[in-house]
Amino acid sequence: MTNIGIFGANGRMGRNLIQATVEDQKATLAAATVRSNSPFLNMDAGLVAGIGEVGVKTSSDLNLMAKTINVWIDFTLPEVLADNIDYCVEHNINMVIGVTGLSAELLEKMQQASKHIAIVFAANFSTGVNLLYKLLEVTSKTIGEDCDIEIIEGHHRYKKDAPSGTALALGQVIADALDRNLDEVAVYGREGDTGERDRKTIGFATVRAGDIVGEHTALFADIGERIEITHKASSRLTFAKGAVRAANWLSEKQNGLFDMQDVLGLKELNI
Repeated sequence: MTNIGIFGANGRMGRNLIQATVEDQKATLAAATVRSNSPFLNMDAGLVAGIGEVGVKTSSDLNLMAKTINVWIDFTLPEVLADNIDYCVEHNINMVIGVTGLSAELLEKMQQASKHIAIVFAANFSTGVNLLYKLLEVTSKTIGEDCDIEIIEGHHRYKKDAPSGTALALGQVIADALDRNLDEVAVYGREGDTGERDRKTIGFATVRAGDIVGEHTALFADIGERIEITHKASSRLTFAKGAVRAANWLSEKQNGLFDMQDVLGLKELNI
């Protein structure tokens, strides 16, 4: 069994991670953290998640939990991720990281930490989205040079970063397949007289509204036809289940930086 700790247990993803861990037959919820001033401190984690008591109380004292955890899952915020990485490296505990909107400095910190512990980092832990990455690679190599490519994504009103980490990951998959530098060809907004579209660009459009969990579409448009490949998530639980799956996969690893393509074995598929 994988003993899992969850950072930020009272957050939107934290609550789903609690449920996913409790429901997983290969995992055990061993710890759930909240801030020291949180009204959820010392509350049963199951009650925080709305699934009934599970026998694990939330805490803000990480040192009390270090010896009981195999893998920590972090879907918190960039501003606290650095401290969480330092803690896991200090105590030699592997991590699953789903925090998005990371700076170059945080990405480098993660890379350095992976020399000491094993980390699964992904912009999206959905099995469907990771299959989408593979489909986009095939589509890009087949028709990408002949098409205008746009990525449209939508999330709830509370999401702070844009475009989403998943949208950027989709763009990176496409750019890599077409041997383009995403930093050079990405277009993140259009307004006014922009001139004709550069055929090499990859456009991004962002929607923030209501309670949209996550919707992503990659559009390949030629003259006379277009292909739209879409993934829609209706529940955050799908991401949480993927993260717990990654934690189980990671529990026996010593060090290294991995993603969900590694966890799902999709890199081995030759399609």
